[in-house]
Amino acid sequence: MEISELIMLVACAVLLIPSIASATRFDKWWIRAFDFPRIQISILISIVLVIAIFVFDFSEVIHFIAIGLLILSLLYQLDKIYPYTWFAKKEVMQFEDGDPTDNISILVSNVLTPNKDYHKLLEIVNRRQPDILLTLESDKKWEEALKDLEKDYKYCVKVPQDNLYGMHLYSKLKLEETEVRYLVKEDIPSIHGFVRLDDNSKIRIHCMHPRPPSPSEAQTSTNRDAELLMLGRDVRKQDESVLVFGDLNDVAWSRTTRLFQQMSGLMDPRIGRGFFNTFHADYLFFRWPLDHVFHSNDFTLIDIAREKHIGSDHFPMYIKLNFERKAELEQNKPEAEDEEKEWAQKKIDDAKPRENGV
Repeated sequence: MEISELIMLVACAVLLIPSIASATRFDKWWIRAFDFPRIQISILISIVLVIAIFVFDFSEVIHFIAIGLLILSLLYQLDKIYPYTWFAKKEVMQFEDGDPTDNISILVSNVLTPNKDYHKLLEIVNRRQPDILLTLESDKKWEEALKDLEKDYKYCVKVPQDNLYGMHLYSKLKLEETEVRYLVKEDIPSIHGFVRLDDNSKIRIHCMHPRPPSPSEAQTSTNRDAELLMLGRDVRKQDESVLVFGDLNDVAWSRTTRLFQQMSGLMDPRIGRGFFNTFHADYLFFRWPLDHVFHSNDFTLIDIAREKHIGSDHFPMYIKLNFERKAELEQNKPEAEDEEKEWAQKKIDDAKPRENGV
């Protein structure tokens, strides 16, 4: 066997690791990390696959096995990201006509605590004029920098922290029954409550920023998974109009986020419209969708966009929705299978959440 063939066999073997690892249910951070770069992994597999076809002379069975396994690995990765391409069917209907007072717009921005480019976020807020602004990783300095917004955003919930998990919620619309809760860890807040639309409709909101699995944050994904799945379980029980938004520190196509959707019955407007990769803002090739807005099936989509760089490692995410009850008749809620629900409950139990439910 020639050295070029041997190198290609090693490359093929290495590129099988991400698919094999991400297909498992192990929650070690380095295994779950393979859930994130599926686009990049697909590109690398495609490149190696093309090169391997030219390098191998197919005189040995191992050549056919290597190509076959690479193709299976590529199909596995593409299956995960396909729903977020323009070729897939849209999960959320496009808004066509209705009462403009039923609109609600949201801007979600992980600002990165050390970032001092406050004006860049303010420029986007002034241009977009969202009804709700949620900042993540915001501390006291960010709170002071955004103070002028309170002239228009009269309803605020402020949780400044220096541990990269502070959050601030600003709203032009009336907020009711808001509370800050610490679902899994005592230093990881989330904001819950209701918002009143202009037509007086009452919408439950959940603002989230769970801790990611990483060597510097958490050795496993258990707590992050539990926080999302516990929210999903309880949202389904509430059977209300709901908005969930924030930096979930999980990609849209991961098993946990998809299961969160199925358990909650919430919808993802990105499906059929694009990836909307929000992290990492500084590295073009290393980007994936971490910032999310999910909603109940009584909303339709008016606009969705990833905003420009604000000096953070995340791009802000903007979305505008229209609340219309009739949409429930045409948009089916995602559903979780019993086996998946059991796995989700085990995750919740393993994390030993601080409070039962949201």
